[in-house]
Amino acid sequence: MAIPQSFIQELLARADVVDIVGRYVQLKKGGANFMGLCPFHGEKSPSFSVSPSKQFYHCFGCGKNGNAISFLMEHGGMTFVEAVKDLAQQYGLQVPEDDVSPQERARAAQAREQQATLTSVLEKAGIAYIKHLRNAPRAIDYLKGRGLSGEIAKTFGLGYAPEGWRALASVFPDYNDPLLVESGLVITGEPGEENAQGEAKRYDRFRDRIMFPIRNVKGECIGFGGRVLGDEKPKYLNSPETPVFSKGRELYGLFEARTALREHGYALVTEGYMDVVALAQLGFANAVATLGTACTADHVQKLFRFTDAVVFSFDGDSAGRRAARKALDAALPFATDVRTVKFLFLPAEHDPDSYIREHGQEGFAAYVAKAVPLSKFMLDAAGEGCDLDTAEGRAHMASNARPLWSLLPDGTLKHQLLAEIADTVLIDSRELLQIWQPAAPHYKNSSNSRPPGKGQRPKQPEYADAVPHFEEFSGNFADLHDEGAYAASLPAPTAAGGSGGRSFGAKPGASRPPRRIAGRVLPAGREDRVLRLMLTDPQSWDKLSGEEHVLLSELPAPHGPLFVWLESQLHEHGPQPWAALREGLREHPQEKYAVDQIAQLHEGIECDWNEVRAILDQLLKLKRQQEMVDLLPRVLADPAARQRYEELSGLLKNS
Repeated sequence: MAIPQSFIQELLARADVVDIVGRYVQLKKGGANFMGLCPFHGEKSPSFSVSPSKQFYHCFGCGKNGNAISFLMEHGGMTFVEAVKDLAQQYGLQVPEDDVSPQERARAAQAREQQATLTSVLEKAGIAYIKHLRNAPRAIDYLKGRGLSGEIAKTFGLGYAPEGWRALASVFPDYNDPLLVESGLVITGEPGEENAQGEAKRYDRFRDRIMFPIRNVKGECIGFGGRVLGDEKPKYLNSPETPVFSKGRELYGLFEARTALREHGYALVTEGYMDVVALAQLGFANAVATLGTACTADHVQKLFRFTDAVVFSFDGDSAGRRAARKALDAALPFATDVRTVKFLFLPAEHDPDSYIREHGQEGFAAYVAKAVPLSKFMLDAAGEGCDLDTAEGRAHMASNARPLWSLLPDGTLKHQLLAEIADTVLIDSRELLQIWQPAAPHYKNSSNSRPPGKGQRPKQPEYADAVPHFEEFSGNFADLHDEGAYAASLPAPTAAGGSGGRSFGAKPGASRPPRRIAGRVLPAGREDRVLRLMLTDPQSWDKLSGEEHVLLSELPAPHGPLFVWLESQLHEHGPQPWAALREGLREHPQEKYAVDQIAQLHEGIECDWNEVRAILDQLLKLKRQQEMVDLLPRVLADPAARQRYEELSGLLKNS
């Protein structure tokens, strides 16, 4: 069967090769990677390296290498399809069962066209709402009364849906266009409510409300939230589910918060549009909000594409506790050892907006710092209503804790929580695990060893304290749609030595395979070095200025189109390892060029941001100089050209 490339990319983006390999090989951190004894050949000293950043494994002894799929094929003797199905099952994904027919491709293309059409309709409505806000003093006064500035309203594209039943009729020439209903902007009446002409009644969904456009991670408008200006009900009204909008997958403010998430180091999840906008104005632009629904696993997974830490903010009342409990269930499967999840419970009389206005930015930051860790909240949730002074109460807590604990991914946190639960219910952790064994089969191994009890340290292999530091390895994929080609074209080990120019951050004496064009050996060009960094560390893209984004995107092929593609991938999926990016490159005109660039990265050479920063400064300087040359003939006759020329001259002097 042919498995769609998009599915393979999504699967590799979700899977963690360290987790997959670690179930069969005892790994120990060694520098940037994890090391262990190779499962493919007998050895006494560890030479098997697993890279969490590239999502690849490589043995420096026998040369075996690949990703999570190829490991299951090589180690488990699975076919390609079996490995994909096994991996997909572990991450809760359904593998497409049928080959993609021409009809299905046509339907997929039609769906993409439909989505583009709907977002354009919603964008047009959003622009109209912004214009209406400028001429709505009552709406402006409301926003000012909530402490919002014109600048923050512009950042979030706030608007106003005027009173009246058919205000959008002045925006769209054909008010009867089915797209207005399909996008959720217009409602049609029930049968029997036709007008005098026999037509179904149609009216605007949003009327006399402050409008909050909801954007996906690409920045496209996919829906709206509308808030009344008074105390009418419902206070908030959202767009309905449409082909481009699902409340269970989208988060308000995530597009606007992307950069701030990395600056602050965490995402603050709130419950309202106004919380997000107010917090952004007062220094917490890392806030996002669920859209009138409980937090879902899709929400959590999307957040972890941008940050490794999430703080859920809830009211301190019983409703807030119930919402927090649902968020706990959604977050547990993603609570790995390198991620942080916390729960913030505000006083009952406050929401984030009111709290930060009363206590200020520092007061709110201090309160966030006191948020409850996931581990404590999980134990509190399991023990709620249980009398721990009785055997029955402790048994009840253990019963409550089991499904929660089982949701956690394997790792140190899961082991520690097992010990804490066992401690609380006054039972040995090994005995508790035996009781829970059906929920935790992964703790069994080939030697039938039992997990260590509380206070005992697991026995380490003899080589654990003498693991050498092996640097990262390179590699690429072949066509995953053909099992033979896939297995035959996994990256071969890169030979040490070789000549050629120095690459990103190479230490003296380090070398890499040379770049060859038509038989000639050439050093890596400036654009190549920037491209390699962006492909191996996509988060670096957010370190660049808007002018630098434009500079790189306008470079001639192959570089410019690849930078444009990379930016679209970041908008849609967030930062991804090279293994997943490689899949996204399928059928891209510059696919081979990008793969070749990564293949030329040699072990021991790390991407150097400072070098890339210097290259970008040089490229900007050259671009500005060229623009000055182009402006020169018009400087005397065109004041705008003269002003721009002087501006560029000043920038060059200060650079």
